[in-house]
Amino acid sequence: MEGKRAHVVVVGAGISGLAAAWYLRQGARERVKVTVLEGSPRIGGKLYASEVAGVSVDAGAEAMLARRPEGKELARAVGLGDDLVFPGTTRSAVYSRGAIRHLPKGQVMGVPADLAELAKSGIVSPGGLLRVPLDQILPPTLVRTDVSVASYIRARMGAEVVDRLVEPLLGGVYAGRADMLSLEATMPRVAAVARSERSLLNATRHLVEDAPKDAGPVFTTLRNGVGGLPEAVAKASEADIRTGVTVRELHRTESGWRLVAGPVPRPETLEVDAVIVATPGPAASRLLKAEAPKAAAELARIQYASMAVVTLAYPIDAFPEPPATSGYLVPPVERRAVKAVTFSSVKWPHLSKDLVILRCSIGRVGEEHLLQRDDVELVALATAEMADVMGARGLPVDSRVTRWGGGLPQYNVGHLDRVARVRAAVAMEPGLAVCGAAYDGIGIPACIGTARTAAARILDHLSLRAE
Repeated sequence: MEGKRAHVVVVGAGISGLAAAWYLRQGARERVKVTVLEGSPRIGGKLYASEVAGVSVDAGAEAMLARRPEGKELARAVGLGDDLVFPGTTRSAVYSRGAIRHLPKGQVMGVPADLAELAKSGIVSPGGLLRVPLDQILPPTLVRTDVSVASYIRARMGAEVVDRLVEPLLGGVYAGRADMLSLEATMPRVAAVARSERSLLNATRHLVEDAPKDAGPVFTTLRNGVGGLPEAVAKASEADIRTGVTVRELHRTESGWRLVAGPVPRPETLEVDAVIVATPGPAASRLLKAEAPKAAAELARIQYASMAVVTLAYPIDAFPEPPATSGYLVPPVERRAVKAVTFSSVKWPHLSKDLVILRCSIGRVGEEHLLQRDDVELVALATAEMADVMGARGLPVDSRVTRWGGGLPQYNVGHLDRVARVRAAVAMEPGLAVCGAAYDGIGIPACIGTARTAAARILDHLSLRAE
């Protein structure tokens, strides 16, 4: 304790760490000093916006789920409520079998609920379409343990539904592969019916029918990009935030925790009462190895995918027909370099300003070779995609390449059990908590949710010590 003030260090200044600092401030006010240490030169992690053709455009995450409250609530709490905006359209598509095709109405993460809609979309071949209703007469495939998304859905509906619908949707979120990703962790509603329902088609139809009809927009963002959220949260937290400070060691002491930070020749030691580790899995594993080795071992098993986002700005007349959807996804079976395209100025009309602004996502697990190309080559891949698929003429007026090395945790089979073991091990260490995208979801609201839980754990610990 510093006098009567407890000192808490948050390691990592992504949105999870900054939100944890804010929640600590809300729960303790002046009773707790909060320091946030970030190894990189800036705060915000994968939330970052910069100008492209004079327009502020997100370079990382560009939206947050509006139907989960944590993101919107935090934005409002830090003074950004008036900046929340909603999409002009959320109608998306898949590039399949040589053309852009609208996602069928009535589907859950690519799992179809309506055969007529699936047929109308043209995403799967006639043969692939005929395979789907066999789900209703095949023996049940009841899931008793966690399995991969692909293994269950392929058994029920065939390979094409996996390859051309489920795979691109999961790839757009996780940059992962359906034959590795956990059904329980990535598609919990489907996993729930897989434990008891014989027909996946019928069960998915019920999920669609039972979904709230007036739930409002699915996504939201901020007028100048969600990249502006970290700065507002940091300011509201009133924490002492230091960038360019890498924490290298974490050790328990008789009264709390000791952190060793900074360069090896000139280490800085901090003695504090509690610590929240809000870094990605590999960094968290290294920090926890000495004092929570079981948690460290589990975190080390979480694989991460790398990707790049190429942002392009075109004159509107560069396209024979202006894009009309929010974007399209590309299945791996199409063997194209670009895995997803977001037409940002269509999805978010406030960005347009007489330009078509779009983002091309490149890189999945197993495609690291694509990311070894330099920025010029990645821009060339993205412009070639636009010319081939959208008929874009000429070159963009501006471009930006943002690389996210090891940016996306893979929720592979067994993920939920792995996270439970991490939390059980951390729970054995008073004054220690973890949060971030490695645990309960990679979206902004999910990350904020883990931050709130971590802050509550630390505040409870400090309250017990004060009694």
